[in-house]
Amino acid sequence: MPDVGEGLTEAEILKWYVKPGDTVSDGQVVCEVETAKAAVELPIPFDGTVHELRFPEGTTVDVGEVIISVNVGGAAPAEAPEQVAAPVAAPAPEEEAEPQGRQPVLVGYGVAATSTKRRARKSDTVPAQAAAVSGLAAAAIQGELNGHGGLATAARPLAKPPVRKLAKDLGVDLATVVPTGPDGIITREDVHAAAAPAPVAAAPAPVVEAAPAPALAVASDARETRVPIKGVRKATAAAMVGSAFTAPHVTEFVTFDITRTMKLVEELKSDKDMAGLRVNPLLLIAKAVLVAAKRNPEINAAWDEANQEIVLKHYVNLGIAAATPRGLIVPNIKDAHAQTLPELSQSLSELVATAREGKTTPAAMQGGTFTITNVGVFGVDTGTPILNPGESAILAVGAIKLQPWVHKGKVKPRQVTTLALSFDHRLVDGELGSKFLADIAAILEQPKRLITWG
Repeated sequence: MPDVGEGLTEAEILKWYVKPGDTVSDGQVVCEVETAKAAVELPIPFDGTVHELRFPEGTTVDVGEVIISVNVGGAAPAEAPEQVAAPVAAPAPEEEAEPQGRQPVLVGYGVAATSTKRRARKSDTVPAQAAAVSGLAAAAIQGELNGHGGLATAARPLAKPPVRKLAKDLGVDLATVVPTGPDGIITREDVHAAAAPAPVAAAPAPVVEAAPAPALAVASDARETRVPIKGVRKATAAAMVGSAFTAPHVTEFVTFDITRTMKLVEELKSDKDMAGLRVNPLLLIAKAVLVAAKRNPEINAAWDEANQEIVLKHYVNLGIAAATPRGLIVPNIKDAHAQTLPELSQSLSELVATAREGKTTPAAMQGGTFTITNVGVFGVDTGTPILNPGESAILAVGAIKLQPWVHKGKVKPRQVTTLALSFDHRLVDGELGSKFLADIAAILEQPKRLITWG
């Protein structure tokens, strides 16, 4: 299991895509793991045959444990690029470990900055008795010796796993590519240049579906069921406890007539400029939040305890709380403040679809500045949400219901909802919080303010 970074020390194996005896190729996804941040697919960095899966699906594995062994006997050379490290597990006595390089980390987390010696060039032939593991591959995988006690291998051209996969898909032999990257590393641009005119892409290696993990066995007369706390749910619990007992929460509420916004939603659904896009109340609520934040910029801030500073942020990475089978996650739309309404609609649709598929990346959940949680979809009138750690405020959107309401001096049935704003009282005082919440309600009562205030 690779060093997943960000203080995480373990990951759960969700699904194996291969089984012993299967042939695997460089860049092929072999399993999916879940950290406390997200589910991530792990590619393998060399060619060979699966020898053993060390852990079954559903097992939580500590960083440093070998999770799969692959026999690379008779396969293509398994020399890795510059970003390599010896297998996390100690090599067998008869094996000779590769020189220590960068530690393997999950794709998207970057690599540790350590000193690494240059690899031998293509012209050199060196014995390799332990398969190296790519520093950008998502798993630390142990190489198997062949039946002759070793493998005579030659160094491969320097390239990261995604670049190798690109070259494979485009049918480009990396040995023929002229590298332009630092220290002689082949970049994606180098591969594209070598592929012009691009040949037919090679067919991807077959992936064998692993058997689904067995369901939690529960006796029909059981009075209790114990479910392990792990993965996203474990991380969410820790974050919420930390937030609740670190930031002094204040929650304010506003109930108002949202009928005009609901009518605008229906009009936008038939607008040709919004054709093919998903239009719903959340889209206009999100836009109202962005306009209100522009009018009250101090709401978009963070508390830096270490430096004893308030960090005012001149951008809005808008988080949307999403309930998934693995627990609550909060991916965010980067620079949402700069997006047009059609762009915001597209971003919201992609965010929700990705979350439902369980494919949200760790990067998509980092850097949020303000969060919206829509509890109304569950028929709930409102709530007192807990701040996402590192943010100053969070808005809970309640159910939109037809209710009797005084409109133009008469009681009429109108669409009514309640918003709840929780904020960090170290950053946001009652005046600022009240103005911000009142602005959101005012925009949604009279959505033409999206134009006059925007």
